[in-house]
Amino acid sequence: MRITGAVLEEVGRPGPWARTRPLTVGELELAGPGPGEVRVRIDAAGLCHSDLSVVDGNRARPVPMLLGHEASGRVEALGAGVDSPTVGQRVVMTFLPRCGECPGCATNGRMPCGPGSVSNGAGELLGGGRRLSRDGVPVHHHLGVSAFATHAVVDVRSVVAVEDDVPADVAAVLGCAVLTGGGALLNAAPPEPGQSVMVVGLGGVGMAALLTALALGHGDVIAVDGVGSKRDQARELGATTVLDPGELTSGGTRADVVVEAAGNARAFEGALAATAPGGRTVTVGLPHPDARASVSPLQLVAEARTVIGSYLGSAVPSRDIPVFAQWWRDGRLPVEALVSSRISLDDVNQAMDDLAAGSAVRQIIDL
Repeated sequence: MRITGAVLEEVGRPGPWARTRPLTVGELELAGPGPGEVRVRIDAAGLCHSDLSVVDGNRARPVPMLLGHEASGRVEALGAGVDSPTVGQRVVMTFLPRCGECPGCATNGRMPCGPGSVSNGAGELLGGGRRLSRDGVPVHHHLGVSAFATHAVVDVRSVVAVEDDVPADVAAVLGCAVLTGGGALLNAAPPEPGQSVMVVGLGGVGMAALLTALALGHGDVIAVDGVGSKRDQARELGATTVLDPGELTSGGTRADVVVEAAGNARAFEGALAATAPGGRTVTVGLPHPDARASVSPLQLVAEARTVIGSYLGSAVPSRDIPVFAQWWRDGRLPVEALVSSRISLDDVNQAMDDLAAGSAVRQIIDL
């Protein structure tokens, strides 16, 4: 079938991207779902730094590639062997499918799925190959989803069904921002009663971690970001203390659990310095592969510190998305607060500029 989508033509094209336009919006061919796959009509897709990191060259990916990995939609067609979800169900799309059989899948979310990671890096679906093409030329999938489009064919293990009462934009951000940021506190380093939580970096993932910390309600919640409007929003949402990153260097404020969500080596250093003795530093951001941070091994030993890496919030999407959806339903997790603006697919290049400038939390493409 013919679909409309945003295809990245070149990695690392200089900005501003509203002018150089590395993403081209146009028509593509989408093959039908194969065995174990579903076709989804996309309703809403979120722009994330993982999309930006492909555009700016921080993440090497094959091109042309139809970007987008955080989305929701409704199932339109089922491939052979699929009986759930059913046609018409709303689904959340997730960017790391789990085969359920590899050593990574046996870690209960702590490690990524091996085959899922390999297929993501190759721009293919978990079952192998591509379902997208343009003028007869194959187009790569982004993280098994390719959500910046009207429709997508994905492996059934890349979707989780949710109830109809969950709006499309809320469902979309559950699949990446909330799973990654919230999962860091639900799975990787759950705070104990009375323990304080600090979040460094208030993009979509960091703000989702902040909301999760507030939902848990165990102790003080401290928010750190260099953008004043994000600090203001964090305060309005209920953060106990808000700080500029420069204030971390003074060593005056520390927390028992610190989530680094900025994807920056200096932010990681600041997060580590702000972790209390005996505390845990959880890093979920994705800096450039060549980035390096300075760490004091003596401090880790003498203060009994723990550093935890958490990919996709150490989540099992089929287990954790229903939990977060119920928290939203109960009023504990107002993830609508993550949505900073709504845009059309044609605005995607400008939206990448806004994301890079730090002025956006989550921009939602209405499809």
